[in-house]
Amino acid sequence: MIVPAAAPESIAACARAIRAGDLIGLPTETVYGLAADAADDAAVAKIFAAKGRPATHPLIVHVSAHDGGMSAVAHFCAKVPPFAQQLMTAFWPGPLTLILPRRDGVAGAAAGGQGSIGLRCPSHPAAQALLSALRKDTGNEGEVWGLAAPSANRFGRVSPTTAAHVQSELGEALLILDGGPCDVGIESTIIDCTRGQPVLLRPGVITRLQVEQACGRQLLSNEELLAQTAQALEAPKASGTLESHYAPNAKVRLMDARALQAAVDVLSETIAPAGSPTIAIYARTVLKKVPRQILFRRMPDDAQAVAQQLFAVLREFDAARVKLIWVETPPDTEAWEGVRDRLTRAAVV
Repeated sequence: MIVPAAAPESIAACARAIRAGDLIGLPTETVYGLAADAADDAAVAKIFAAKGRPATHPLIVHVSAHDGGMSAVAHFCAKVPPFAQQLMTAFWPGPLTLILPRRDGVAGAAAGGQGSIGLRCPSHPAAQALLSALRKDTGNEGEVWGLAAPSANRFGRVSPTTAAHVQSELGEALLILDGGPCDVGIESTIIDCTRGQPVLLRPGVITRLQVEQACGRQLLSNEELLAQTAQALEAPKASGTLESHYAPNAKVRLMDARALQAAVDVLSETIAPAGSPTIAIYARTVLKKVPRQILFRRMPDDAQAVAQQLFAVLREFDAARVKLIWVETPPDTEAWEGVRDRLTRAAVV
């Protein structure tokens, strides 16, 4: 059941559902999440079951912006490095997840049994309204410190960016808070803060340069850190870092503009003149003589605009039942890193 986020009774209904150990569809600025009380192991188990997600693959916990998220961080985390504190100050609320050392006995199921935990403070007003409502019983047993909320889709598939996407993915029985289309459109940047310096585990719309400027530290990839250290410290598992992820039902292939035009030229001579499209194209380049039997969507030139619409476009192509999706390879620049990451993982066979 989809309920409007603007209605106070909707927030109250979702809060009741969370306290009862149920799941809800939660809007954030990145994608919609499938949310449960992070401290309720039985409710968290329902998330893994609904998504078909391995219980060892950790979930990101979303926290209230009250006091900058600091009380929630203190609740979940054993310690916070100074550079992590700087990143919270710079980017929370917003699309940044920090992996931090977890306090013993807190949210173990949501963390996939790891000694670390991923925390994020979302900027979406509906998410914050619900998180605030759940924190109103401060000091009582009913207080909910955070919501475990991975993307509200089947494991490994395309993330949802509207309430309707969530409903089509997980069914009409799920209570879904409708906060409108997501503004960011791809999942948060994830920074590991457990190994002495910031390590990028998943790119997003917050760029490497922005992270480095905010904390005054060099941001490394996991491979770069291991190359610099004598002791190989294993990276914690994190959401959305599997080689194959974010995949539609159709096969995705990344191609440069020249290869796309060559493929279109061949198809224009061989494709059947009638019938439903079996190929879709998402490209920045204006291609010549694209047959009407190919479903074509123009990719914006701006990386953030592409991020906002990417998953919705992939879902549109799946709804059209195409078999192949050809996507123009994004530029190899920092601004496009998050989009390039999602498309690369979607294209892995």
